[in-house]
Amino acid sequence: MSESLVLSATDSSGTLPSLLRRRFRAGIVAPPIREAAPAEPARSPLVHAAVLVPIILRASGATLLLTQRTAHLRDHAGQISFPGGRCEASDASPEATALREAAEEVGLAATQIEILGRLPEYHTVTGFLITPIVALVTPPLNLKLDDFEVADVFEPPLEFLLDQKNHQRHQREFQGVTREYWAMPWQDRYIWGATAGMLVSLHHFLFAET
Repeated sequence: MSESLVLSATDSSGTLPSLLRRRFRAGIVAPPIREAAPAEPARSPLVHAAVLVPIILRASGATLLLTQRTAHLRDHAGQISFPGGRCEASDASPEATALREAAEEVGLAATQIEILGRLPEYHTVTGFLITPIVALVTPPLNLKLDDFEVADVFEPPLEFLLDQKNHQRHQREFQGVTREYWAMPWQDRYIWGATAGMLVSLHHFLFAET
């Protein structure tokens, strides 16, 4: 299926879910994406984390659930992110971490979530090694936000996020170092950094030649 056909079929008709299931079963591997030009010294050892990449199957078109982090957090304050966080010793797997964090942060019920598979680990310049867990989520959603960690949630269209025309390379100088990163501005939201990088990875996963 061509990229244009996939983008036009990101709805609840079953086309996109079927494509995702087939590609994960086939073991398609997207090339790893890593942030470049460290903005600060990397942590040692790396902090293992996992995020849920929750594709919401709306009748009007598939969306992606994203969070706006609160401004007072130690890591990535105020940034747009997937539900997720650090792996705990009690978590049996990155999938378990992603499900736990999604329940704690936004109240996503595990019964509504179909985990499809993993994207390549994402290594941030701040010392996190993140495992993205792609999942389908069946509405309706009854979200309950953790006010300490999550300021807001929103759902941009998956078609917009997957469209390569919307994948921008931006630069920012921090502590004398110029850093280049992915960004996908949408309406008044600035999706960038690790979140945008993992979305680029999802694009590569969907459209890589087999």
